[in-house]
Amino acid sequence: MSILALNSGSSSLKFGLFDAINCEGLLAGEIDWAHGDRARAQLIVRSQHGPTVTSRVAVPDDFAAARLAVNTVLDFGLCGPDGSAGVAVVGHRVVHGGAEFQDSVLIDSKVKAGIAGLSKLAPLHNPAVLKAVEAVEGLLPGVPQVAVFDTAFFAHLPPKAYLYALPYDYYERWGIRRFGFHGLSHAYCAARAAEMLGRDLSGLRLINCHLGGGCSAAAVRSGMAVATTLGFSPLEGLMMGTRSGSVDPGILLYLQREHGLTVEELDHALNYSSGLLGISGVSSDLAQVEIAAAQGKQRARLAFDMFADRVRSAIGALAATLGGVDALVFTDRVGEHSAALRAAACEGLEFMGLRLDPARNADAQPDADVAKPDSPARIFVIHTQEELAVARETRRVAAAFVPDDGKTVT
Repeated sequence: MSILALNSGSSSLKFGLFDAINCEGLLAGEIDWAHGDRARAQLIVRSQHGPTVTSRVAVPDDFAAARLAVNTVLDFGLCGPDGSAGVAVVGHRVVHGGAEFQDSVLIDSKVKAGIAGLSKLAPLHNPAVLKAVEAVEGLLPGVPQVAVFDTAFFAHLPPKAYLYALPYDYYERWGIRRFGFHGLSHAYCAARAAEMLGRDLSGLRLINCHLGGGCSAAAVRSGMAVATTLGFSPLEGLMMGTRSGSVDPGILLYLQREHGLTVEELDHALNYSSGLLGISGVSSDLAQVEIAAAQGKQRARLAFDMFADRVRSAIGALAATLGGVDALVFTDRVGEHSAALRAAACEGLEFMGLRLDPARNADAQPDADVAKPDSPARIFVIHTQEELAVARETRRVAAAFVPDDGKTVT
């Protein structure tokens, strides 16, 4: 019996098949449209005992992407002789759980309604999850599904970290607070960093930079989140692929009052037309922005420099919150694969004990330490494994309704 984990992101859908007993990975895949062309998305599939297979696919919407992911798993024949019967349970990474969902839950109609209700706060993610749930219902009828929430890792932030300096009754009446996101990635990377340091999480001061289509940095002390750059929605904080990150709210008021922009126009601009894409005019994918910058396109160079500057500033602020740092972690697509971004983000941080080794950084493959040997703090490049984290949580929740023989409790 196996667990299928689906990770619906803003520019990709990652998936993994895991043994239900020990969460050993059987198959991993990704459908990536970071370049913006869903008609020619890249499908990469890695099986446990086979070669990596890469192809171009058309995924016009999130439902099509989820169907393709599930069918890809079934086509690889890793689910037992009767196909779908081998999948005991499906787990989904859900970006926004709000105040309602502070732990993983079995998906039913009420949970789907709750996720849908939070879609206005995570328009690039929560609707995609619901499409994935729908696709699974069609292809694997009767197989239970579990929602694993990214916000759960930040549910226990202290009030000074999660409250905004707004009228307090906004929090009391409407629940306006910082939720934080990428929690599965931050939790996994914190545990992996402790392993690489050969230390227990207790007392460890870590800064994780999750840099992909969406971006966030988090301060983690003793395995617990104490601060993060993302907030009430996945718009705050760092500059991202198509999202603005933090902006002066006065700008939005000005654009409404003086130039007549509607709420819908501002929402679209902030979520879909800003960030790397908005500044560079080239792409939301940092790899393409780097290429354009190297070709002399000044707006692409500006976008890269702005992105690096905001990451560097976040690292400094989070280090102050922690009172120092034992290790800095770069993860996800940009964090793992852009040596130039890591170098630019670490420039000038030597005073904090973060001394990047240019040679190690240039050819780093996760999981790697790219700090100089004499660096007081380590700098890690870690391959985040959100799908594994989803599978582990799904197994925990499923234990309540799927006994050892794999037959679903009814």
